[in-house]
Amino acid sequence: MKNFALIGVAGYIAPRHLQAIKETNNNLIACLDKFDSVGTIDSYFPKADFFVEFECFDRHIEKIKRNQNIQLDYVSICTPNYLHDAHIRMALRRGADVICEKPLVLNPWNLDELEVIEQESKNKINTILQLRLHPSIIALKNKIDSENKSTKYEVDLTYITSRGNWYDISWKGDESKSGGVATNIGVHFFDMLGWLFGKVQENKVFKREKDTVSGYLEFENARVRWFLSIDEKTLPKEIQEKGQRTYRSITINGEEIEFSKGFTDLHTVSYQEILKGKGFGIEAVRQSIEIVYNIRNTKLTCLSKKIL
Repeated sequence: MKNFALIGVAGYIAPRHLQAIKETNNNLIACLDKFDSVGTIDSYFPKADFFVEFECFDRHIEKIKRNQNIQLDYVSICTPNYLHDAHIRMALRRGADVICEKPLVLNPWNLDELEVIEQESKNKINTILQLRLHPSIIALKNKIDSENKSTKYEVDLTYITSRGNWYDISWKGDESKSGGVATNIGVHFFDMLGWLFGKVQENKVFKREKDTVSGYLEFENARVRWFLSIDEKTLPKEIQEKGQRTYRSITINGEEIEFSKGFTDLHTVSYQEILKGKGFGIEAVRQSIEIVYNIRNTKLTCLSKKIL
C-alpha cells in the first residue's frame, strides 16, 4: 500500500483520482485545496487530513515523515494548469513520485527544468494520458502501424464542449493560467495524434479566439485539420436540436473513429500502469506541449485550398 497526497481535491477531475487511489488499494493520507467543498472525500478516504493552506499542508508532510516515519510515495496533482510546475517541484522535494493531470506544464522550457530536478531527486514525474490507454485508440494504433502506408492519412478532428459564462471568470478563461482553449481541452488530442502519426512537421493556426481555435497539423504520417471550441453556437445544427452540448468527431480517411465510450473511465488504468513503472513521463508529453505552445504563439495563417 502506497501513501498518497492529493493537491486540488475540490477540482472537477479530483474524484477520478480519489477513485483510482482507492481502486488500486492505496492510501490517501493528506489533501489540499483552497476551497473547502470537499465532502466527496468521505466516499473514499474520510480519515485523510485536509488543508486549505499550502504552507500547512507542506509542513504536515514534513512532520509526519520526521516524527512518525511516514513517507509520502506519490503526490497527485489536480490543480489549475499554471500551478502544475510548482506543485511538481514540491512533490519531488518531498521525495515523492508525481501523478499530474494534463497539461503537465504550459511551456516547453519548464520540461527541461523539471527533467533536471527529476534526475536530482531520483523520483519520477508521470502524467495522465488516458487516450493512449483507450482500447479503441490502441487498436487504431496497431492497425496504423501494421498498414505501413506510403501516403499520409487524412484526418479531421472536431471537438466542441460548450461552456457557460462561468468559464471566462474562472482560471480556465485566463490564457496565462490555462494556456487557452487549445491547451485546456485539446492537449490530450494532440498527444494522441502524435502518438498515432509520429513527429509533427508543420503547425498552422487559422483561427485563434478566446473560445474557438482551428488549424492544421502535419505529422510524419498524417495531415490533420482540427477545430476546437467551447462556444455552443459552433455545434452542428443536428446536435443542437437534440439538446446536446458536446460534439466529438475524428475521421481518418473519411472513416469515423468511435471512442466516446470509456473515455472518462481510464484513470484507474493509468494509476495501475504508473504503479507498475509504466507511466508517461516528460519525454512522452514534450511534443504535445510544444504543439499547444506554438498554437498560442504562432502567426495566423490564411486557409489554403491545398490544406483543404
